[in-house]
Amino acid sequence: MTDPKLRVLIPSREIQQRIREMGEQISADYPDGELYFVCILKGACFFLTDLARAMRRPVSLEFMGISTYGKGRNTSGEVRVTKDLDTSLEGAHVVIVEDIVDSGVTLNYLVNLLEQRKPRSLRIATLLDKPERRQRPVQTTYVGFRIPDEFVVGFGLDYAEKYRNLDDICVLDDEASSLAKGA
Repeated sequence: MTDPKLRVLIPSREIQQRIREMGEQISADYPDGELYFVCILKGACFFLTDLARAMRRPVSLEFMGISTYGKGRNTSGEVRVTKDLDTSLEGAHVVIVEDIVDSGVTLNYLVNLLEQRKPRSLRIATLLDKPERRQRPVQTTYVGFRIPDEFVVGFGLDYAEKYRNLDDICVLDDEASSLAKGA
């Protein structure tokens, strides 16, 4: 990657290795029973795809759209469901698949919402975790990487819908985010 506005934080080979390890752990934790991965759109779809392929057992996929960010860097604090599930999760093991846990606002809301649907178990798998930014409590079971409080893009994470397609996780500098905002 040669874009001067971006600095690689986690290279793709490390991401792929960690996802394989997470798939092994989740497979071991759920040897049987119905298992759903609930992917939070849009960013987590990159992580979901590779995590599902790393599984050693069948897994069903579901998708939810949740919004708190809009096009900026900071959460609005207001959570909206933009796309709900297509199936019932009652009695199934459920793993919420998220790209990043930051403030915890979205996942705190989502966990409370999904618990009402009576899954057999409910856990969270996140590729990235920024625990120092937490505003609401969130219990993550599977964490790819704990990262510092920097604005990251790539591997599904975006800034104003840009940079999702990067293979690496990169830090976006302040000048670049100003340019992306104006673009």
